[in-house]
Amino acid sequence: MQIERVQAIAGTANFKQLPEKFIRPANERPENTKPLEGVSVPVISLSVSHDILVKEIYNACSEWGFFLLKDHGISPGLIEKLWKVGIEFFNQPQEEKEKYANDPSTGKFEGYGTKMTKNLGEKVEWVDYFFHLMSPPSKVNHQIWPQSPSSYREVTEEYNKELLKVTETVLELLSEGLGLEGKVLKSWVGGDEIELEMKINMYPPCPQPELALGVEAHTDMSALTLLVPNDVPGIQVWKDDYWIAVDYFPNALFVHIGDQIEVLSNGKYKSVLHRSTVNKERTRMSWAVFCAPPHDAMIGPLPELLDEKNPAKYSTKTFAEFRHRKFNKLPQ
Repeated sequence: MQIERVQAIAGTANFKQLPEKFIRPANERPENTKPLEGVSVPVISLSVSHDILVKEIYNACSEWGFFLLKDHGISPGLIEKLWKVGIEFFNQPQEEKEKYANDPSTGKFEGYGTKMTKNLGEKVEWVDYFFHLMSPPSKVNHQIWPQSPSSYREVTEEYNKELLKVTETVLELLSEGLGLEGKVLKSWVGGDEIELEMKINMYPPCPQPELALGVEAHTDMSALTLLVPNDVPGIQVWKDDYWIAVDYFPNALFVHIGDQIEVLSNGKYKSVLHRSTVNKERTRMSWAVFCAPPHDAMIGPLPELLDEKNPAKYSTKTFAEFRHRKFNKLPQ
């Protein structure tokens, strides 16, 4: 079945009106749900003293579930290379990209995709993407990675190596914020078997951005999501009953707390509800890396955080079971 790609629709000559399937219900449209002005998300530097860092990250993740991380040690040059190879992939002819087409309906999630709807009434998001595992090596299938540009693999492997270090640091700081040993959260989310999944999101210019969304409001099912965007803003996070727009911050990592950390922390840290808006003139892109447990990992509130006054607020189940329920919109 030929899938209609958003980039191809956007590239049609004299394309001025959004097809009905992309027009969100009135209560979801950006024109009716404008972000709150004058509020900024937390910005945290890894270069401050350890005690301050633990406290700042605890506060950001318990109040927002989100922060921008700077001075993280990943060079601006590497981030620029990551941008370059991602942009080059999406700038290829359509038939080249289709060689990597995925098929989530058959369980083939890795590859080039466009989110399809399950029901006729559902709306489609204004985004194409490329998704693949980066880590651990035992689960990586390089056959599905873009062969062109030829430097894609080298750049992405280098980025994976650097991001694993940042992930470990953030998990340690989150553990310490809960009053636990630094290694606790990492061991619960899989230790060295933690999965890093790359998703390059491509949001082409949209003729009526006030009616559409790049990605609808959701929380991530990962433990953490570490994202770098290009310089076109679009992420909005939900806090205190308002959307808050996140400004572009050069070379910062956008850190999202995902569902698994919320569960493990028994709700002390919160999985951030967020969405992506789109731009009329410019292409927006983001490189999101989901840090997730292996499918057989048992995830539930950490025993060390539970007592008579603090009972478990979440059930314990495998990550595979959690995924199944979330994908199928079943109660957890």
